[in-house]
Amino acid sequence: MFRFIHAADIHLDSPLRGLERYEDAPVEEVRAAPRAAFENLVGLAIDREVAFVLLAGDLYDGDWKDYNTGIFFVGQMRRLHEAGIPVHIVSGNHDAHSQITKRLSLPPNVTHYSSRRPETSELPEYDVAIHGQSFAGRSVPDDLSAGYPQGEPGRFDIGLLHTSLNGRPGHDDYAPCSREGLAAKGYQYWALGHVHEREEVSRDPWIVYPGNLQGRHARETGAKGCSLVSVEGGEVVAVEHQALDVVRWQQVEVDLSTAESASDSVDSVADALGRAMSDAEGRLLAVRLVLVGTSPAHDELVSHPDRWQHEFRNVAVGLGQPGVWLE
Repeated sequence: MFRFIHAADIHLDSPLRGLERYEDAPVEEVRAAPRAAFENLVGLAIDREVAFVLLAGDLYDGDWKDYNTGIFFVGQMRRLHEAGIPVHIVSGNHDAHSQITKRLSLPPNVTHYSSRRPETSELPEYDVAIHGQSFAGRSVPDDLSAGYPQGEPGRFDIGLLHTSLNGRPGHDDYAPCSREGLAAKGYQYWALGHVHEREEVSRDPWIVYPGNLQGRHARETGAKGCSLVSVEGGEVVAVEHQALDVVRWQQVEVDLSTAESASDSVDSVADALGRAMSDAEGRLLAVRLVLVGTSPAHDELVSHPDRWQHEFRNVAVGLGQPGVWLE
C-alpha cells in the first residue's frame, strides 16, 4: 500500500487585488495565506510519508514579481527532497511556459513536465507511471489528453492534467476533454487542476479536482486543501480531502424573520458568526454576511445602515482570536 497527494491551483503570491478598499481588512494575513497553506501541504506529505506529490497546474499566479516566489518554492521542494518524496508538476494557464520569465534550478526530486508533448515518468518501486503535459501558453484550445499514451495492464497509471474538462462555470475553457475520453485511456487516476471547487468527477476511474489549496476571495468559500489518495493492490481504496487553508472564506446567511428590532438582529448575527467560527477550526474566518427574511427590524436596519454594519463588525471583533473579519 502507498499514498500520494494530489493538489492544484496553489496561486503562490497571488496579488489579491481589492482588499485595500476595506479599512480593517487583514491584508497581510490573507496575502500570506497561499504560502502558509503550501507549507501545510509539504508538512502533510512528510507526516504521512507519501510516495509522491502531484501538482496539477497554476502553482504560480503569473510571472513572479521578483525571485522571492521562486526561492520560497524551491525551499519547500528541498524539504520534500530531504524526506525522499518526489514531486511531479504540470503548468497551467497561470504559470504556462510563456507566462513565467524568471527561473531557478529545482532540486532533483522535482519533475516538471514538458509543454511540447506528453511525457511519462515511471516509479518502478510502486509500479506506477505518471503521464503529464504542461501548458505552453495561457490559452490552450486543444485536448492535451488525446496525446497521452494508453495505460498498461497491471500498472497503476496516473494522468496529470490542467483542464476545464467539458466546461465548468466560472472557469475558462482550456484544454477541453471529456470524462469518456479520459476513461478510455485506461488510467486508474486522473489528477486534474484548474477548477477551484473540489469535485469527484468519476470514481471508475477516479477523475478528481482537489479544488484550490487556499481560498482567495469571498467566492471561494469553505474548506480548501488537497486530496490524499491511498492505493492498495493496484486499486484506489480511498480519496480523502485534507483541509490545509489558513484563512477560511465563508458566506454566512442570517434569517431575521423573527427579529423584532435591529438590536435583536445583533444577537442573531452573533450566534451565526460564533457557529461559523467554530466550524473554521482555529482559522481566521473571512465572512460575507447576508441578512435575509421579512422582518420588523427592516426599517431600522436600512435607515441607519452604517451604524448596524459597525455593530456587526463589533460583534465579530468580540469573538476573539484568530477571529472573524466581515468583508
